[in-house]
Amino acid sequence: MIEEIGTLTAKRVKQGNSLLTVRANVVLDDLKIGDSVAVSGPCLTVTDIERDRFTVEATSYTVENSSIADWQVGRKLNLERALRVGDRLGGHFVQGHVDGVGKVDRIKYGSGATHIHIAVSNYLLQLMAPKGSVTVDGVSLTLADKSARSFQIMVIPHTLEKTTLGELHPGSRINIETDLIIRWLADRFKDGEVISDPSDVKRSMSDINYHLED
Repeated sequence: MIEEIGTLTAKRVKQGNSLLTVRANVVLDDLKIGDSVAVSGPCLTVTDIERDRFTVEATSYTVENSSIADWQVGRKLNLERALRVGDRLGGHFVQGHVDGVGKVDRIKYGSGATHIHIAVSNYLLQLMAPKGSVTVDGVSLTLADKSARSFQIMVIPHTLEKTTLGELHPGSRINIETDLIIRWLADRFKDGEVISDPSDVKRSMSDINYHLED
């Protein structure tokens, strides 16, 4: 779950990697160099900490496969520290491994919920199921519906206020992380493989290892 909204205060390139400095408050509590922080989706390693900000490093691969290249100084970012063993789970398992970038197609505002339609690749759509889980810029959400080229999320006012989703507009590029279990199953049973024995799924599911950071 998003802990706070930070602000990008500096961005520079070092040896091909992007160094991002983010002003924050809540996530700085007990933060150490080497810790992981999800920054609007991607889980990045902390390389420096100052009084009111921290710096993370993103490899060129991460930049190319996320929306980091679009980020400019002053941008608001969703921040979440890595889950600790024993913490309460308020959403689904989120690894901070971005699967791709989507683009906001249209937004319909309502008094109770805002409907956001996000265009994504066919590959990502195949890893999504209505009422399943999806992560948008680091925010754990329920997928309300999907079409041939996009999916829809319904966001309550509290979430719009406490995350950066309230700043989205048509054309915004956002980081998408699909559900861990669906992604794993898609890789395990690819090419339309049929499961004849349901116990195979149970045995396979037991092989999933969730990486929970200390």
